[in-house]
Amino acid sequence: MKNIALIGCTGSIGRQVIGVAARHPERFRIAAMAANVGGALFEAQVAAVKPAFAALRREGAPVPVPHGTRFSRGEGAFEEACAYPEADIVFVAVTGFAGLKAALSAIGAGKDVALANKECLVVGGGLVMRRAREKGVKVLPVDSEHSAIWQCLHFDRAAPFSRILLTASGGALRDVPLAELPSVTAAQALAHPNWDMGAKITIDCATMLNKGFEVIEAMHLYGAALSQVEVLVHRESIVHSMVEFADGAVLAQLGVPSMELPIQLALTYPERLPCCPPVDLLKVGALHFEEVERRRYPCFFLALESAERGGGYPCILNAAGEIAVGAFLRGQIGYAQIARVIEGALAQGDLPADGYAALEEADAAARERARALLSK
Repeated sequence: MKNIALIGCTGSIGRQVIGVAARHPERFRIAAMAANVGGALFEAQVAAVKPAFAALRREGAPVPVPHGTRFSRGEGAFEEACAYPEADIVFVAVTGFAGLKAALSAIGAGKDVALANKECLVVGGGLVMRRAREKGVKVLPVDSEHSAIWQCLHFDRAAPFSRILLTASGGALRDVPLAELPSVTAAQALAHPNWDMGAKITIDCATMLNKGFEVIEAMHLYGAALSQVEVLVHRESIVHSMVEFADGAVLAQLGVPSMELPIQLALTYPERLPCCPPVDLLKVGALHFEEVERRRYPCFFLALESAERGGGYPCILNAAGEIAVGAFLRGQIGYAQIARVIEGALAQGDLPADGYAALEEADAAARERARALLSK
């Protein structure tokens, strides 16, 4: 029996982790679960899962929990869930900068981490991977693309390779004429053709900021140089990523567009259990690959520039992106202004990023930069 601490239980990934665990109750038990705020979904999850410990990060009133479940809320409760003593693995599915604290807390407690939070490695990848090496714990990739790479490397993140080929769907706006992009609505940008995900990441797919994040993730997870990571637009979302080797061979991982396989694999590897229906290649037909268009996806190229600069630039990129996407979803700015806000925040220069406290300060400062740009 593998005991799981699930951080971010009410999000899209968190809900699917609960589903995977419920499908194999003889193998998995969610011993602890945490979310940022409560509500009907959180209460229903706790009632169904019956974890030993349930936590909410935000302060407030107690919530009803079943007999045998201990409940607490506040920052201390969140940290306790992230480092839950009985957990064999901590599943970090919380979104945003909070994922960094969750991962560092779990690693500090000597727990393996199943990482479904992009921002964690974008903002503090060097710190996270160094701490994981020092504690001798595993960081298991859950992003579909990074899980694909991990599988192509036979579950060995240190295996040699020549290049990583990350695939991208191109998002909901990949066929919208360039002249119409400034006027697209949030509803249009959220209508992803292949994947069902949360709002923030779906907008990041439309701008391809998320693919820039994944390039930075690949650099940290697999020790890749920026020049060793290439991104290809692949509309079908069947090839989840590929790895090229010294002899010219390229291995690819194919599958239907579903997060359940990478979620389950992070819990069962190297064993594979029944999960998703296989790809019907005859039905899929041709597979297509295209270059990333600079004019259509400026956020992606801002991410590459941030990766090249290093320092606090990836932290600024992430923070400004969160503020800009939030403003777009609220109707405060147009779609094309997301890239302008990010670019403006980056143009104001680097920020110290040596250690968690410095990253927290850089994150807060970058958000203030972005808010100031919004006010103009």
